[in-house]
Amino acid sequence: MSGWDDFGARRGPSEESGQAVWSAWSTAETQTSLTPPPWVSPPVPVPARVPAPHRRVRWVVLAVVAAVVLGAGAGGGFWYVTQDRTAAHDQATAARSAYRTTQDPTGYTVEIPRDWTRAQRQGAKAPVISYGSPDGTRRLQIFRVSEHSPAASLDLAERAPGYGFARQPGYRVLGRASGPTWAELTYRYDDLDHGARRVIDHRFAAADGSLYAIHVSGPESVAPALIRDPLNEAVASFCPAGANC
Repeated sequence: MSGWDDFGARRGPSEESGQAVWSAWSTAETQTSLTPPPWVSPPVPVPARVPAPHRRVRWVVLAVVAAVVLGAGAGGGFWYVTQDRTAAHDQATAARSAYRTTQDPTGYTVEIPRDWTRAQRQGAKAPVISYGSPDGTRRLQIFRVSEHSPAASLDLAERAPGYGFARQPGYRVLGRASGPTWAELTYRYDDLDHGARRVIDHRFAAADGSLYAIHVSGPESVAPALIRDPLNEAVASFCPAGANC
């Protein structure tokens, strides 16, 4: 039996003997040039553990991403709000430019549609001022009334025998409204020359206490706003001469 076999038989391939032999070959300074026996295996190096990213770093990254997303959303929302406000401002400007302020010789200032033309006739008790649309289908009338209240004046105009507008063909009330200083009636009727008409008759106390009526009319087939809007502008802007409006 050879020396290597003899050595293996005496020591045996145990874990302790393998470590001892490898230690002897690897630590002896005077034997660094020697080759270790083939049955001795060097220890396998364990890779160093790479520390995982800290949890706080992940939270910071997520926070930055969320801030960017929210910032973009807020910027988009601001853009939409700005656009809406700009559109509303443009619409209001266009609506105002469609009207003009006129100082009527009969003694008041009022806003009327810019391209409507004025006409005047004498009523039973006071001058009646009319403003007509270019196509002749819509009309706004202004006149002073002498009754003691807007409601009493409107009731008389509707029901007076012989001339009250309730006697017109196809007359039907569409709405009534009133307040402490005003009364309003909306109705429709069939005009013999112009067909179905919608009318809003608004009577009110002006800034100086005098009572006036503003009466608007137009085809029943058009959008109600085309009839209502000139009335709203006239009532809101109406100011008798010398009054503090």
